Amino acid sequence: MKNHSFISGFLVIATFTNLAAQEIKAEIPVLDTIYANDHKNVALFFPEPIRQGITGSENFVFTYNRETQQHLGLLQATPGKESNLLIIGNSGSIFSYIIRYSEQLEKLNYFIPGSKSIGNEIPQISGKTSETSQSPVGISEIENPQVGTQTYYQNFSSRLLKSNHRVGRIKKRNEGINLKLENIVFDREELYFVIEIKNASPIDYELNFLNLSVETRKNGKKKSIQKLVLEPVFKYNLPGKIPEGKTARFVYVLPKFSIAEDKVVVIDLKEQNGERDIKLKVKKKFINNPN
Repeated sequence: MKNHSFISGFLVIATFTNLAAQEIKAEIPVLDTIYANDHKNVALFFPEPIRQGITGSENFVFTYNRETQQHLGLLQATPGKESNLLIIGNSGSIFSYIIRYSEQLEKLNYFIPGSKSIGNEIPQISGKTSETSQSPVGISEIENPQVGTQTYYQNFSSRLLKSNHRVGRIKKRNEGINLKLENIVFDREELYFVIEIKNASPIDYELNFLNLSVETRKNGKKKSIQKLVLEPVFKYNLPGKIPEGKTARFVYVLPKFSIAEDKVVVIDLKEQNGERDIKLKVKKKFINNPN
């Protein structure tokens, strides 16, 4: 009898475990796959205007109208590993897809229904929106129009520093000092530059300044460089000193801009009372196609 009861109980537990696993599996959305290449535009039409579009790898480029929000976005790709595409609509609806490179495309136009949304960036909690959340950097606090501009910049920058998304391998080093541009994100009317400085040297690094500028190279008999310094509207978490062996990550917020083919953005890092200076150049493709 004891063995029979044990076996019966085990079967009941196993059944409930299997059902629970099936329910969890059913709640995980299966992402559709979209194929693209570098010689055709794949058009994606969403049920609401696009506010933000992010790809997980630099060999995929998703373009959309940042000036006037539209329903249309265009996807292109170069050969490489598969990645993902995340779209946020102007109402907060989230759409997510696996994206892959393919030389041959069977489909060039995708009409995305609202039912394909995997959720909303402002989740419903107990019948209330997350505006009642006490989280210091919650999404609702960032989206709340009553929050001041400086507070918005601060909260959004804080959220970016917690993100693992990268724009590409844009970095340079000098005598143990490593300068890296981790990400460029477009939001509302600003570009957010996420920057990292790593001090791998045995001496503390004190900043004199870190500036961003647009440089134009003019060719000809007399080569010259025209330079326009970009003034940030907000700086978040900018350090004054980076101790030996430490890393600092911070954000520069600038009014949105784009550059022409003959221009580059230069991140100019200068050391206080030292010569470990770095000039990091950022090409047009990263500036004009931010996350």
